[in-house]
Amino acid sequence: MGPALLCVGAIFVAIIAFVGVFIGIYNRLVTLRNRVDNAWSQIDVQLRRRYDLIPNLVETVKGYAAHESGVFERVTQARSAAINAQGVEAQGQAENMLTGALKSLFAVAEAYPDLKANESFLNLQAQLTDTEGKIAYARQFYNDSVMTLNTTIQTFPSNVVAGMFSFKERVYFEIEPAAAEVPKVDFSAQ
Repeated sequence: MGPALLCVGAIFVAIIAFVGVFIGIYNRLVTLRNRVDNAWSQIDVQLRRRYDLIPNLVETVKGYAAHESGVFERVTQARSAAINAQGVEAQGQAENMLTGALKSLFAVAEAYPDLKANESFLNLQAQLTDTEGKIAYARQFYNDSVMTLNTTIQTFPSNVVAGMFSFKERVYFEIEPAAAEVPKVDFSAQ
């Protein structure tokens, strides 16, 4: 009875160890998924702040450059598209469009020295710059969290647990290279 009891005890310990590892992997996947969701929420907070600043910035620039209506329309349309974007990929595309429109707005502002000296404009520009920095940091944290989750989902043995409980890989929040280009503004028609 001694060796049989020892064998049953060893099997019981192995089962407990297996269940413990299984639970540990599942809990890690849940933690990583929640971290990604939280990171996206942080991006969303900063994007909302950005959206709130844009109308004030546009109105301030309009006071000095009312004839630049095409730029104002593009900024307004891009802001609206970004607010209404659903999902990480659509949000990334909308943000790229908005960033380009804002660069055009700031390029227009460069042509008006009185505007560049306006305290309200400078304050809005500083707030927007600060918010852009926070968005960049939040985007980096989100993408790092996505990488960790995706790696965990793809590697063994966690990929088995992830498959059993339908954990899905997430999409990175990326900026297209075109959004980083400086806009070209022609003032020769003025």
